[in-house]
Amino acid sequence: MTRDPLNGQTVLVIGGSAGIGLEIARQVSQRGASLVIIGRDHAKLGAAAERLNGPVKTVALDAHDESALEQGLSRLDAVDHVVSMIGDSMAGGFMTTAPETMRHVLHSKFWTNWMIARHAAPLIREGGSLTFTSGTGARAHEISASYVANLGLGALVEGLAVELAPRVRVNAVALTFMGSGTSFWRDIAAEELLNAESAFVQTVPLRRLATPKQVASTYVHVMTSGFITGQMLAVDGGVMLAK
Repeated sequence: MTRDPLNGQTVLVIGGSAGIGLEIARQVSQRGASLVIIGRDHAKLGAAAERLNGPVKTVALDAHDESALEQGLSRLDAVDHVVSMIGDSMAGGFMTTAPETMRHVLHSKFWTNWMIARHAAPLIREGGSLTFTSGTGARAHEISASYVANLGLGALVEGLAVELAPRVRVNAVALTFMGSGTSFWRDIAAEELLNAESAFVQTVPLRRLATPKQVASTYVHVMTSGFITGQMLAVDGGVMLAK
């Protein structure tokens, strides 16, 4: 029997206490990996650890805070794979987006992931991977700050894939709107979110929303496929085909 490549390895999930991050943690733990989960909320981290099989270490910190991130990562032992779920999203064009929203999204999705790369890459063992979370599903005039940040994240992935090769592979998974399936859209009112889900289902070719399980499996795939690097893998049901 072929040994599972994740069996005995250590996976660090930044933003892994809920949603897709927790599902990634669940899938890799079922395949024999040990886990380190970083999140902001002590209670959520504790609940996540209780739901997972096998060894789980939790670290409470806000990844957007570079000092806290650097200190937290400096205390960790070597890992095999790092997944970052960090990156807030927004809706709105360039002329209507408030400056504070523009700055926040650019900081969250690009700057913070650049900091994660700087401080986490040295922890990754040879043959490991670093996977970021990007986005898809809309054009620049619809999600201005997110669109720019996604472009920047794509450039970061390509650059790091060369700079960290051949020791570490670097990729990103680009998600689209998933409604209540994740916490990315937690700030949208329940009724508004339900209406957005109905509208999205009518526009995406597959006529349905993705599930956290489906999306998480893509992260696991790029972790274990040893010849994928510098890529942005869209998990969007084909929504951009009609854009």
